[in-house]
Amino acid sequence: MLSKRIIPCLDVREGKTTKGIKFENNIEIGDPVEMAKFYYEQGADELVFYDITASSDKRDIMIDVVRRTAENIFIPFSVGGGIRTVDDMRAVLLAGAEKVSVNSAAVKNKQIIAEGANAFGSQCIVLGMDVKKVSVSTAIPSGYEIVINGGRKYMGIDALAWALEGERLGAGEICLNSIDADGTKEGYEMELTPMISKAVKIPVIASGGAGTPEHIREVLAEGYADAALIASMTHFGTYTVKGIKEYIHDHAIKTRMLW
Repeated sequence: MLSKRIIPCLDVREGKTTKGIKFENNIEIGDPVEMAKFYYEQGADELVFYDITASSDKRDIMIDVVRRTAENIFIPFSVGGGIRTVDDMRAVLLAGAEKVSVNSAAVKNKQIIAEGANAFGSQCIVLGMDVKKVSVSTAIPSGYEIVINGGRKYMGIDALAWALEGERLGAGEICLNSIDADGTKEGYEMELTPMISKAVKIPVIASGGAGTPEHIREVLAEGYADAALIASMTHFGTYTVKGIKEYIHDHAIKTRMLW
């Protein structure tokens, strides 16, 4: 059995880490490179960086932040936001990231998943999915719809169908973010997460809603996720990565321990 991963997520806007609720009302909370170093020293398994306005603002990715982070931490990290081409992927990987996350760009041009997997290997390509719960319909039979551009644009694409298509095209992992749960600290979306996790054979990272270590235990044990993304519960000092890992370890979930 593979160890379950705890992955802090740093949303970056204009060079600063921010945090909001349901993709709105973001506040600045710190320097992304310094926060990355902090989480690395705490024992995080990986990190995720999202440039949350690069796609909507049609900006390039934050290469300087990527490069400075790679100089200071020695765990894998992935980068998303503003990645539109294989050349963008190459630039991020050459700057020191281990993975790239494609979200809005993949919805607009799904072949970027296959092109990235062919160029760098599936292990480097994460399919980011921002998902909203909607009414069940012929177009959205799962009741969950893909939304892009930082939660601004509904795409009429069924989340379950898109996860399967992303896997077919060569994505090596899915980061599944519930917009409804994001920043609420009320728990992960426990209908959506197992639905996707059971349908695909690639790892699924649960994202959106973590508020307590019990939420993380629940999504890893009962939601079938391979990893849990965290933000608010550790960004503001309520919990630590070390404490979260001790909790899930004590509840019979295998995770990497450094102490």
